[in-house]
This record gives sequence, structure tokens and C-alpha cells, in this order.
Amino acid sequence: MGCMGSKTSKSAGAEGVRNKPVEQPQAAQTSAPKGKKSFRRFLEQKTEDITTQWELGKKLGQGQFGITRICTNKKTKENAACKSISKRKMTHADDIDDVKREIEIMHHLAGHPNIVQLKGVYEDRHYIHLVMELCTGGELFDRIVAKGHYTEKDAATACRTMVQVVDHCHKMGVIHRDLKPENFLLENERDDCALKAIDFGLSVFFSEGEILSQIVGSAYYVAPEVLRKNHGKESDIWSCGVILYILLCGVPPFYGETENQIFDAILRGEPDFSSEPWPKISAAARNCVEKMLVSSPKKRASAEEILRHEWLKENGIASDKPLDNAVLSRIQQFANMNKLKKEALKVIAMNLPKEEIEGLKHLFHSIDTDNSGTITVAELRKGLQKKGALLPDADLESLMSNIDVDKNGVLDYNEFLAATMNLFKLQNDEKLMKAFEHFDTDNSGYITKDELKEGLKLYGNTDKDIEDILAVVDTDNDGRIDYEEFVEMMIGKS
Repeated sequence: MGCMGSKTSKSAGAEGVRNKPVEQPQAAQTSAPKGKKSFRRFLEQKTEDITTQWELGKKLGQGQFGITRICTNKKTKENAACKSISKRKMTHADDIDDVKREIEIMHHLAGHPNIVQLKGVYEDRHYIHLVMELCTGGELFDRIVAKGHYTEKDAATACRTMVQVVDHCHKMGVIHRDLKPENFLLENERDDCALKAIDFGLSVFFSEGEILSQIVGSAYYVAPEVLRKNHGKESDIWSCGVILYILLCGVPPFYGETENQIFDAILRGEPDFSSEPWPKISAAARNCVEKMLVSSPKKRASAEEILRHEWLKENGIASDKPLDNAVLSRIQQFANMNKLKKEALKVIAMNLPKEEIEGLKHLFHSIDTDNSGTITVAELRKGLQKKGALLPDADLESLMSNIDVDKNGVLDYNEFLAATMNLFKLQNDEKLMKAFEHFDTDNSGYITKDELKEGLKLYGNTDKDIEDILAVVDTDNDGRIDYEEFVEMMIGKS
């Protein structure tokens, strides 16, 4: 897999949210050579055409905002990953700012051995291209499962790398804000290869003590203070703690059938350390996880403190004794389920009409009559009723519950948009059916094992991987996935 960033591929969950939207800026016009038309430039500096240095090759992945491909340097023949972000889909000033900030942060963090390197940035009429180091070793969880044996020491080594990346980011004044297993790729196929952090699309620069209010991240890994709209750098440590918990027992510490249920579990902050396999896991490993999953960010261990922990540190006390095989099986099921849902979400996102989003934006502004950037829940209800009940009452209740996380009765534009888009994507039968039909290529009404394998071929799944997915999604055990089972997987209800 290539190193895909936030503008090409995002997991289900709370997406990047900003404060009040602003009008799209007037982009600079460039003077063009004779015979060539000038084009609207989003980046401040003019760049050469990407094709002068790189030859674009096969597609690695595609998302709502663009495409990622292998590219080859024409002189050195070196392979890299090119993330091409569609300028046409960057309809908002904040979209442009996000890409600029991602580029700035990747330059700022350059040189760390466990952070993917940005090799070049190019802009043409249609795209902004980010050429990055190509990671060919796949995702961490896939490598763990492929090895077939797994120890606490393996988990400690992987987590130590992640926390080292976090420590470097924090010392450089950056919060990652979207740490999850999919955002760590292996450099190559070798057993001793480096683990690389990717996707800085939600990352921000910060000052010590600065409090951020945006709800950003991915559902399983988001910290409670993020949901309370009051977070700082400590949220990255929480995400690492969630990943370590999964590495040790194979399931996330805060689980739910829907995002709401996951968020409620995170806010309760009561991870299970009593069920199998925790009684067999060392007290030191558990202690390390507990120090990262402290609900209060002020009491949570820092990156430096975690790196000094007796279990996690280099040559620490983490055991070489293999963990229960059930842990490997759980990790595999969890990773593969994410892949199926991720691919389905991509299909839905790519079929989401622009007018739906534009309509929601105008709706918000029509309700926010004082241009404060926030509206009350009561104003939202009244505004939606005025507009002819855009959402049924049941969906409206779900929307309110989704976005008013801190229950303060006030919603900003991006909370409204993110949650409403999520409702449209996941509770609209037509869009779910389009995603289902993407996999059901013979229109039989079922996703068969072969169709599932073809639909997920990008991930290089084995027959066992596909069997593991079916074991979870195929609830009636008939060897295939019907539409009801697909919907159950996507939104947690039939």
C-alpha cells in the first residue's frame, strides 16, 4: 500500500472539524508560457510540472478528495507514492489551508526515521500532488498476523516507535490528532524494517498549554477530551494507548455498534482488564496501557514518561513469551472488518453529490442569522422544520445526539456538517445500496466470498482473511453477506 493521507482516504468516524467557515479566497493567477493557458494556483510558490520528474503509475488507492498512485523518478528510477488531491473538490478556503498545513508539517518534521518523507510538491491545473516515500511493507496488523507468532515484546516494540513519533511531534510543536494502526505503514518486506507514521492531514501546530476545540480523529482512537472539545497534545498519548490495548488483546478498549455508542464508552472511560486474555498479560504491560488511558489529560503520562516505562523502554521487561493465538485471530478480524467498512465508505463518499453538502452549508447559515458561527439545538430544530423537515424526527434526534457531544446546546457549522454528512452517508438506503452493489458485482443480492476477495484485493487478503470477515459479518452463517447483514455492519442496525 502507498502512503495515503487524509485528503485521499479517511476512516469512518469523527472527521476533521474546524471553526467557522470563511469564504474561498481569490487564488493567484500565474503568467503562463505562450501557447499555455494560466490556471488558478492554490499554493503560493509556482512549481514545475510533476511529469518532468516523475512518471505516474498504477493506482494504490482512491478517496473522496483524490487518488494515490505509484510514481517513478525518471532519472533515478526510484519508486514513490504520489497523492493527487483534486482542486475541483477543494471547494472551501479551509480545504486549501488544510493541504498547505499538511505540507508545512511534513517539511517541519522531516528527518525522523519513523515519519514518512515528503519528496516533492507539485501543482497543475487539476491537482496538488504530494510525492512521498513509498512504504511497501503494508499495515502493521497485517504483518503481525502474517508472522503467525506474537509476543508482548513485539507489542512493546511497535508501540515504542509510535510514542517516539509522538514525542518528536510534540517537541516540534505538532499534534498528530489521527493516530491509528492504519496510519503506520512498514517501510518494506524485511522483518527489521522501520515502521513509518503517515497522514498528517489533521495535524496542527500548537503552543504549550493551547486548548483546541475541534472534534477530530477516528472513532475508536479519539480521546475523551477531544469529544468534550477541550484537547491538547495529550490526546495523541490516549490514541497510542488504544492501539497498545488492541495490540495486547486484539479488540479496542471502547467498543460500540455505532459511533455514538463508541463515544459514550470513551467518555465513560472504563476499559476492560478482566476478560481474556488480560489475566495472562503481564502486570507491567497492563500498567503501561493504564497510564496512557487516563481519562484526565492532566493526569495522563507524557510521551517522555511512557518511553521511560520499564515495560516499553528499549531492552525493557516486556516478555518474549508468545501471546495467546486468540489475540492474533482477534487482531485479524478487527483489521479486516475495518478494511471492508473503509472500502464501503469510500464508495459512498465518492457518490455523495456536491449539492447535498452545499445545501447543508446554506441551511446552516440560514439558521445562524446573527453570523455567530454557532446555533442552538432549538434553533436547529426550528430551522429544519422551516425548511420542510429535511430530516425525519428520528434522524434529527440522532443528529442532535451525535453533534452536541458536550451537551451544551450549541452547535458550530463543522459539527453540524460532519454529523449530517454521516447521517446521509450511513442512514440513506440508496447510498448504502450503492456501496453494497459495488461488491455484489453479479447483482445476485449477496456478496459472495469471491466477490469479497475481489473487492478487497487492494489489501492482498488471503482466503483466511476473507473467512474471518465472513465470520463476523455473515450472521446467518450461509457463507455470503446479504444486504441486511451489510447494513448491520455499517451502522449497527438492520
